[in-house]
Amino acid sequence: MTNIPDHILVIVLVILLLASGFFSASETGLLAANRYRLRHLARSGHKGAQRVEKLLSRVDRLLGTILFSNNMVNNYAATIAAILAISWFGNAGAAIAPLVFTLVLLVFSEVTPKTYAAQEPEKVALFSSLILKPLMWLLSPVIWAITGISNLALRLLRISTGNTDSDNLSPEELRTVLDEAGALIPPRHQRMLLSILDLEKVQVEDIMVPRSEVEGIDLEDDLQDIIQLVSSTHHTRLPIYRGNLNSIVGILHLRNVGRFLQHEEFTKADLLQLSDEPYFVPEATSLHQQLINFQSQKKRLGIVVNEYGDVLGLTTLEDILEEIVGDFTTDIEHHYVDIIPQPDGSHVIDGSTPLRDINRTLRWQLPVDGPKTLNGLILEELQNIPEHSVCVRLSDYVIEVMQVKDNRVRTAKVKRLVTAKKRKSSKRKKN
Repeated sequence: MTNIPDHILVIVLVILLLASGFFSASETGLLAANRYRLRHLARSGHKGAQRVEKLLSRVDRLLGTILFSNNMVNNYAATIAAILAISWFGNAGAAIAPLVFTLVLLVFSEVTPKTYAAQEPEKVALFSSLILKPLMWLLSPVIWAITGISNLALRLLRISTGNTDSDNLSPEELRTVLDEAGALIPPRHQRMLLSILDLEKVQVEDIMVPRSEVEGIDLEDDLQDIIQLVSSTHHTRLPIYRGNLNSIVGILHLRNVGRFLQHEEFTKADLLQLSDEPYFVPEATSLHQQLINFQSQKKRLGIVVNEYGDVLGLTTLEDILEEIVGDFTTDIEHHYVDIIPQPDGSHVIDGSTPLRDINRTLRWQLPVDGPKTLNGLILEELQNIPEHSVCVRLSDYVIEVMQVKDNRVRTAKVKRLVTAKKRKSSKRKKN
């Protein structure tokens, strides 16, 4: 049927199958390549990565080049396979050729190269770009026509063909990337990066020092009592107020007052003169925004207020930084004197301790989407002011009220139950 010798046709067929495998691997490798790694390499001056990035900037033309070339190669290969089959087996070869050729094509030109490309996408992408770049230029008139018709069809179907933000990661997608980074990122750095993403979800009221624990200077107190407080406090900044915290008039930095304490003529007016204007913060401000606000306002301490202007507590720049890097101590559990471990595995906890601090210290999962303190959690669950020795079961936690004073839970004993499922998991880890 042809004047070309069979052995030449066989060689051409093998070459076409290899070319088909190349185009199949190129398609998978280029689309599966880590674009962020390629972008990093490209910005570092890697010529191959820059070439791949340029190809991927026009995916429609790239796919048009690969698919047009691959289909052309496959069609020529199928024609040659049919000629050889008819030459060898006569008319029966017309029935044999499609089956055999399909199996060979799938194994050697589709599955095998695509599997390899999926495992080594960057390596395949960098190599294939050397051939695809000049090929795309050579076939540009044909590819222009193909992509034009394709884009027209998409527009008729009301499908956008413009650039999309598919390369941009949402915070949740970025969180998934960090979670799956594994050994590529040290665990401590991973926790810090995840904590930065959480700043948008956490509000200042979640980490503030509650009003009941705020230490400040009451101008209605005796001057000697004020001097004693200033001399003995471990805080560097104290709010100054008249009568109650809703009447804050300033924030005193202790470095400004030290040299004046020994002067006999030192007065309360001097305190006010040395103090800064109070900086008020809405309770619902996210930590991310508050960090920006502290930076722009040149402040390190803010007074947290509700919608009615009542003072709820205070928050500091250090509180936000601790949400990112953890507490500024080498032993977190000993840092929280309000969380006291017991021999039976339970913990005696002060009722005013924030739930987030408890969870972070003990690696628990107490709910934080409602009340912010252990006292608030107990009151919400019981719906009344509890008496002594009242117990409440909350999911995997048993909470025993130990002391109630001034209509709030002062201390409670909390124990986390170990379920059968957790015991099995623990045994597996030991094994």
